[in-house]
Order: sequence, then structure tokens, then C-alpha cells
Amino acid sequence: MEEENVKQPLLERKYHENCPGCKVDQAKELSEGKGVPVTNLFIIWMVVLCAALPISSLFPFLYFMVRDFNIAKTEADISSYAGYVGSAFMFGRCLTSVLWGIIADRYGRKPVIVIGIIVVVIFNTLFGLSTSFWMAVIMRFLLGSLNGLLGPVKAYATELFREEHQALGLSTVSAAWGIGLIIGPALGGYLAQPVEKYPHIFPKDSFWDKFPYLPNFIISAVAFVVVIGCIWIPETLHNHKCRNESIDNAETLKNGGNVAGKDKIIQKKENLLLNWPLMSSVIVYCVFALHDIAYQEVFSIWAVSPQRLGGLNFTTDDVGNVLSISGLALIIYQLIIYPYVEKASGPIVIGRISGMISIPLLQSYPFIALLSGLALYIVLSVASILKNLLSVTINTGLFLLQNRAVEQHQRGAANGISMTGMSLFKSIGPATGGAILTWSQKRMDASFLPGTHMVFFVLNIVEGLGILMLFKPFLVEKKKTHSNQLH
Repeated sequence: MEEENVKQPLLERKYHENCPGCKVDQAKELSEGKGVPVTNLFIIWMVVLCAALPISSLFPFLYFMVRDFNIAKTEADISSYAGYVGSAFMFGRCLTSVLWGIIADRYGRKPVIVIGIIVVVIFNTLFGLSTSFWMAVIMRFLLGSLNGLLGPVKAYATELFREEHQALGLSTVSAAWGIGLIIGPALGGYLAQPVEKYPHIFPKDSFWDKFPYLPNFIISAVAFVVVIGCIWIPETLHNHKCRNESIDNAETLKNGGNVAGKDKIIQKKENLLLNWPLMSSVIVYCVFALHDIAYQEVFSIWAVSPQRLGGLNFTTDDVGNVLSISGLALIIYQLIIYPYVEKASGPIVIGRISGMISIPLLQSYPFIALLSGLALYIVLSVASILKNLLSVTINTGLFLLQNRAVEQHQRGAANGISMTGMSLFKSIGPATGGAILTWSQKRMDASFLPGTHMVFFVLNIVEGLGILMLFKPFLVEKKKTHSNQLH
């Protein structure tokens, strides 16, 4: 009994008065048993949504944008040039993600988040004002290289919630990210070329006739509102050098030592590149990221391509309709269903199952193109919903594995490494996907995998590689330590 009385106060956390991270930790401790912190979920949601919307909002109108630049020699070549514009963003992000992660670990998550959203306001607007192919490429490159918030915001989501709500926090990141990548193209589909679609609101020969990319300006306006709101978000990074004394005391008691005579332990900087649980999940994530961005580009361009080239001959409105339905389903799944699925089966098992289901689903797309009318819309919408739910299930699980593999003081750098690898692979995805789609459309009469059968087959090869890497001995999950649980 006396021993218990001694241990109890020693295990109490000590909070530093002027440390923002300690204030967040104290608020989390006081919130025990009070349910899900909805305000924090909303903060994460809006920040990630602002980062994700510009990434793929251009895909539905990119085909027409490149066509209007008059740089492509043939209609089939438009897909290739569109791929270069799509890749510029991720190439820029690849070069700077680790730097932004280091900045987030040194100066805090909040400054990086605020700067990232300001960059969206500026360079997404300038992309909408592009008058040439190279201006569009450069604006997308700068938008990617100067917006480094996605890696730090994943660490932020882990630190903002109690452990029992961390899966929901990272699920919110993944949901907002996935929905941004779906709602973005939906906005692009509905609002691009407004003079043609809504002539009673946007007259001919007006500003919107010369710059018909209204989605960019709307996304920038939303980002401007969010950046003002970010003034009041909390910082989660601790600004003191020592780890929490309660952890030190717990470790000392465990080893039978004397707390009073124990020196403070300084945070140990682990070599993240030698942390295999982290690096294995990052590599797998990169493979699936390559597949996902190539799929998003191919889907949007394939949908608006002429039927004689194996496409659906959709308008941008049609693409917007399909993606809007997928986005709504994704919101419901991520916020209500995924946390229970992850808790029941774990992130790795559900990721394997999702990948295996994706392969036959994706290979069915060329056959869906043979349908017409209402049947085409219904079947394509169902397929799009399933494909996006399966993709986001895999990515959310990998987010969880990455953030559980490192301590708080290295999460920004760890997510920076993840973003660098992901961005490198995603910079390859659109250009490669566009080039393969162009090649596929030039071999409509081939005997082996004619037309678009080939591009979806190649996407499935990448998906299959990712599934194999989800198994041991490649993918390793870090086991929780006593220190991890207390922290």
C-alpha cells in the first residue's frame, strides 16, 4: 500500500507553464471520458482540405486547358502534356518536404500550416491566370514546393488527440485528403468554363471568358478564410528540451532506481532512415501513392476522351457528378465506419484486403465504357465509390503505422520523409499515366490488351506490387513500448 502511494504522485505528469505542447497535453488529460473533440476534428479537416483541393481540381479541365495552349500536335498528345502539368506540383513537393518537416520539428507545426495555406491562396490563383503551358507548369511547381503542410499536419493530428482518438484524427486527415482529391475534380468539372455553362451569370468576353478556370479562384478564397481561422489553432510542439518527467520517473521505477537521484533524459535523435518500421511503411505508401495519382489523372482524362479513343465522351459536369457522389460516400465511410474497421482488424489486414479487391474492380473499367445512358452513370459511380474507399483505407492504415513508428519530437521529420518519397512517386504518376493513356489510345486495334485495357492493366501491376509489400518480411509494425504508451 505504501509503495502504491509513493508511485502514484511520481507518475503524474509535470507540465511546463510556457510550453504550448504541455498546454495541449494537459487539455487532453482533462478531456478524458468527454467523447470525441469535434472542434479539433474540424480544424484538421479544413486545413487538409485546403491543401488537397488544388492538387487534383485541375484534372477535369486540364485536357481543355492544354488544348487551349495550342502546344499539342495531335489530340492524343494532349494527355501527355497534361501529365507534365500534373507532375509539376508533386515534383516541387518532393524537393522540399523534408525541409518543411525539419522546420515543423524546430519551430512548430502551426507556422508551417499557416505558410502552406497562404501559398495555396497565392499560387493557386496565379495558376488560374496562366496564359501559357510553361506558366502553368511553373505555378504548379511553386505551389508544390512552398506548400509543406501535409507532412506536419499528420504529426499535428496525432498530437492533438488522445491515444484512443488518434485513429479518428488520422482518419480525418486521410478523409479530408481523399475528399479533397475527389471534391477538387468535382469543382473543376462543375465550374470550369463558366461562360459556356452559365452564360446568364458569366457573360461572353468577360474576365471569365479569358480565364475560364473559376475553381482555382474559389479554392483560393476558401483557403484565405481558413488561414485567418488558423490564427487561433493551438501549437502542439513542446518547446522544452527534456522529456516529460513522469516518463523518466516511470522508467526509473521500472528499473528499480531512485527518482530523486535520476538525471533528466534528453530526447534521443534516432536515425529515421534506419527505422525499418517507419521506412517500410513509407515505401509501401509511396507505391500506393504512385498508383492513386496516376489513377486520378487517367480517370478524369479517360472520362472526357472521345469514345473512338476508348473514352466515355463525358463533359466536365458529368465527371463532377460521378466524383461528387464518391466524395459523399467517402465522408460517411471515413468518419463513421473506418475507425471501427481499423479497430477490429488492424490497419495492415484491412489494407491487404482492400488492395486485393481493387485489382478486378479496376480492370473492369474498359468494360464499363461499353455501357451507355443511365446504366453507365450508375455502374461507373458505384465503381468510383468502391475504388476511392479502398484506396483511402490503405492510405489511412499506412498513416497510422508511420506516426506510431516514431516519437513526437521526430514526427515532423518522419512525415517529411514520407512526403518526399510520396511526392517523388506522385510526380512520376501523372506524366507516366498520361503517356501510357496516350499510347493506349493509339493502339485501339492491338490483339493484346487493346486500347484502355492496357492503361488499367499497368495501374493494376503497381497495385499488385503494393499488395505484396504489405506482407512480412517487408512491412514491419513497431510494437508499443512502455514509454510510447505513457507519451
